[in-house]
Amino acid sequence: MSLTIKGKLSRKLSVESGTSKAGKEWQKQSFLVDTGAQYNPEVCFQLFGEDKIQMLSHHNEGDQLEISFNLSSREYNGKYFHNIDAWKIESLGASTQNSTEPDIPSFEDSKNADDDLPF
Repeated sequence: MSLTIKGKLSRKLSVESGTSKAGKEWQKQSFLVDTGAQYNPEVCFQLFGEDKIQMLSHHNEGDQLEISFNLSSREYNGKYFHNIDAWKIESLGASTQNSTEPDIPSFEDSKNADDDLPF
């Protein structure tokens, strides 16, 4: 299942690393995003692997982001655990924010405003 969510990067957690049972090295980093929702506004995402962790290095706490992620569940000893794995992080800069004033061209923008009249 692939989903997206928008919110403010509220905290980057430390990078964790280890070795799998197969002897492979791994790294993961979690981060919190404040969605602004009334109840349970913070969502904790994880990035697994060095290439995914690098995506977060371009963003600072307080940045407005849109995160694409996969939501998955797995069973272990009769209990279910959930993963929220981010795979894309985009910055929501000033160009994507809603403006309070609509972009309406003024009459001064037109070189020959009289030529555009229908009569």
